Amino acid sequence: MFGKRKLGNICYYVSDIDRTEAFYRDVMGLDVQRMEGDGEGEGDWLIASTVNGIDLIFFKMESHPGNSPIIVFEIADGGIDDIVSSLAGKGVTIVTPVSHAPGGWSSEFADPDGHVISMYQTTEVPRSLKKVA
Repeated sequence: MFGKRKLGNICYYVSDIDRTEAFYRDVMGLDVQRMEGDGEGEGDWLIASTVNGIDLIFFKMESHPGNSPIIVFEIADGGIDDIVSSLAGKGVTIVTPVSHAPGGWSSEFADPDGHVISMYQTTEVPRSLKKVA
């Protein structure tokens, strides 16, 4: 299921977004961009690009061992609902159901040791979130 999916990015939860921005830009030398939050409880976040195309994304949120970093697989062709249903059908623990994320939709699940793995789909609204008329 994920063998043919591209690793899109790695997300980190950080306690201080300004300190993180300075570290990854000034110390690590990465191209860091600050993105504006949506104003509905979502604060600014950072995206740092790497040469191999895997972005590091930083959100201000409580961080502790086990909840960060999160590996994110890109679901470029849509179908996030079907993937979540398939995983649940195989007995996988769904940590976060399909929900809104910056610029798209995401869902998280746990591996057998409880490590969180995420998937992200851009723009297309998943079937489970479309309003029935």
